[in-house]
Amino acid sequence: MRTWPPVKTDMSGAWRTIVSGLLISLCATSAPAQDAAAVAGLAGQPPVKAALESARSSEPQTIQDQVRFCEVPAPPFKEAARGELVRNAFQELGLRNVRVDRVGNVLGDRPGTQPRPRLVVAAHLDTVFPEGTPVKVTREKSGLLRGPGISDNCRGLAVIVGAVRALNAARVQTAGPVTFVANVGEEGLGDLRGVKALFTDTLKGQIDRFVSIDGGSLYVTNVGVGSHRYRVTFKGPGGHSFGAFGLANPANALGRAVAKIAEIQVPSQPRTTFNVGRIGGGTSVNAIPADAWMEIDMRSSDANHLAALDTRIQAAIAAAVDDENRRWRGSPPISVVTELVGDRPAGALPANAPIVLAVQAAGRALGLAVPLGEGSTDANLALSLRIPGVAMGGGGEGSDAHAIGESWNPVESWKGTQHVVLAIVALSQP
Repeated sequence: MRTWPPVKTDMSGAWRTIVSGLLISLCATSAPAQDAAAVAGLAGQPPVKAALESARSSEPQTIQDQVRFCEVPAPPFKEAARGELVRNAFQELGLRNVRVDRVGNVLGDRPGTQPRPRLVVAAHLDTVFPEGTPVKVTREKSGLLRGPGISDNCRGLAVIVGAVRALNAARVQTAGPVTFVANVGEEGLGDLRGVKALFTDTLKGQIDRFVSIDGGSLYVTNVGVGSHRYRVTFKGPGGHSFGAFGLANPANALGRAVAKIAEIQVPSQPRTTFNVGRIGGGTSVNAIPADAWMEIDMRSSDANHLAALDTRIQAAIAAAVDDENRRWRGSPPISVVTELVGDRPAGALPANAPIVLAVQAAGRALGLAVPLGEGSTDANLALSLRIPGVAMGGGGEGSDAHAIGESWNPVESWKGTQHVVLAIVALSQP
């Protein structure tokens, strides 16, 4: 694992440097610059132009950060070691008030000339991969990087660090302050615990705009796909597979439930999905299990459709228990415990919302085609709270997310870093 030397920056001078043309552009309106012409004007300002060039020229260092972050494990609920790397990077770059909050989020502030609006730019630390997964990143002859989490979300972490580096190098001073966050708990059963803590505790009442940098490629997400996740445990007396045959079997009830769930019809618009992702239980092949469990994920971008699907799945589970108990009349009945282990709220902004227009305009000002779409990210929470928020890609081309063979192609990846830099400038104005 290689590390890059710290950037030498006169931060006191950086904060004092005021480029009048930039500040006039930043403060001239009461909303983020939205159209391509306005954002192009910002991009043409000398300090911003220099920051964009710095983002491009320092992209090799950004990629090196991406690799070194990725080679430190960050399994669910154990993100501290990777968080420490990012905390060190924030300190080396001169961010103010670098700290770790009660749930493990790493934060650092870059002051503006005014106290508001506060823009929060975040990238999640965690991966889906369990403890013990090899995290060595390999580089193929084509330049392709391969390793668990190399795109989702080591790219996002590297880009927020790269954006700070570029803004510092050009001594860009934004109007509003920007808080950079490496947050925990985005993946799996993390249940957005990192951003939930940001909005309800660490930065409660202070977040005016929120941007999540999540994965490679170029995109803007303004529709947050909500999800409910359950751990469902079927319980019974258990016994010997031969001697106690005739007992109601929790594993059979689980199988019945899966079969019933598999037959549920869901709408294609809004896209609504379900998945039984994990199954377990029992002690031996020749023992009727005393318990069997499964984990279910259901998703929709529409809260009403998600609630309706949830009701149907709960009914399928209850019917499966009833069927198993009727099948083995006279047996002690089995029961079921359904535990909500994930509740990711849905939310959306219209395509013409100011923050959406500003981020898309930043892409157009750089000559980028940035599609608008839906996704399930840390931005869901902001959207559900009606706080302007989007998710953005970090550039390059990510593939096979959540697979051991996850890969990331650095083709023109600097464009993603530039997009984030220009979006920060546009969104930090009052």
